[in-house]
Amino acid sequence: MGKSTKKTDVVKKISQLQIINPTAAGIDVSDSEMMVAFPINSEQIEVRAYECFTSDLHTLAQTLKSFGITSVAMESTGVYWIPLFLLLQDYGFEVYLVNAKHVKNVTGRKDDESDAEWIQKLHRCGLLSASFQPDNMTRTLRSIVRHRKNLVRMSAGYINRMQKALELMNIKIHTIISDIDGKTGRLIIEAILNGERNPEVLADLRDKRIKASREDIIKSLEGNWTSEHLFELKQCYQLYCYHHQMIDECDKEIEKQLIEQLASKNEGLILDLPKVKRKTVKKNRVDFELTSYLKEIIGVDVTQVVGLSEITVLSIMSEVGLEMSKWKTENHFTSWLGLAPNTKISGGKIISSRIQKKKHHAGQAFRMAANGLHNSKSPLGDFYRRIRSKAGAAKAVVATARKIAIIYYKMVSNKEAYNPKAMEDHQQKYKEKK
Repeated sequence: MGKSTKKTDVVKKISQLQIINPTAAGIDVSDSEMMVAFPINSEQIEVRAYECFTSDLHTLAQTLKSFGITSVAMESTGVYWIPLFLLLQDYGFEVYLVNAKHVKNVTGRKDDESDAEWIQKLHRCGLLSASFQPDNMTRTLRSIVRHRKNLVRMSAGYINRMQKALELMNIKIHTIISDIDGKTGRLIIEAILNGERNPEVLADLRDKRIKASREDIIKSLEGNWTSEHLFELKQCYQLYCYHHQMIDECDKEIEKQLIEQLASKNEGLILDLPKVKRKTVKKNRVDFELTSYLKEIIGVDVTQVVGLSEITVLSIMSEVGLEMSKWKTENHFTSWLGLAPNTKISGGKIISSRIQKKKHHAGQAFRMAANGLHNSKSPLGDFYRRIRSKAGAAKAVVATARKIAIIYYKMVSNKEAYNPKAMEDHQQKYKEKK
């Protein structure tokens, strides 16, 4: 017999569908009812429908307890699964939240009963893997950080409406100064809303840091003052200020949650935080020393990585938590973030390697950090520009975001400080080779 011409000869065990979880239940989740399939004996299963009120969810959990169910699998449908998921955890069940794509291939006609039964069958044979879920403290912090992000996004929408109202009056101040939500822009808008129309008086409100000349500002403030657009400007500015008040309240609540995490980590001891040099942007920054909290909670100053501001690190930490051991390697971590290609091989050839499109807050934070490196003189900036010249900006963002995510994973896992020397040496070698 001749030697095999295959690249690899892999010997695997014959896989059989054995019952791994005999006391497993499956739940099909919706907004109006929960369809539950669970075994009542070794040969029969029962499918019951429960309403989604809190009392009905308690009845559901008590019923599963009475039949000796220990593990439950459910689909991640919208946000309807969250109350039931948390309640089942409180009752002591092992709860699997599974991706809907992994359980969609149900045979026959699709309905809620067959979906619940199919989930139960897959879970009983151990064919479902649980999605990552953070602990309760991280989940609380995540909700507040996401809410703050939405408030920032809505306030930006009111800035656009204010610019539109000014443009309709042919007031070009937003084209002269960099942003109208800065010190100069807000002083001018407040003066306009208080009745001032003289461009020279308005131009005197400019800050000394404004690069535009006084003459240009005066020319930009000459326009047609119409009552309807002034009314629109007034309401949009009031809503913008109100949203920023809500953002300040969110910042106080975030600081409260960070103090609780720090106290939990130090077993109730409240420590005096050493001041750490903050790497932050002027816009949307928090008023307290966020970098100091992050360093004490994570155990290492991740903001030293180029591209990762304190707000970005807060967003990532609120999504992934502190236990990086939930991902075996950095490759698992980047794949979970949606920063690795979903390679599909058939006939020994790669038929697809597209990255899955999914809304992932932590992955998006790494992408935004990478997108800000196009003018950076750091090794990561050089890496971004090198990939961009070869494959385009979109792939350069993903590749750089993946590299930043690997650095984050290793720093948090090993509690090692950021050491850019290795990347600088590689950068120098590449320049010499080039």
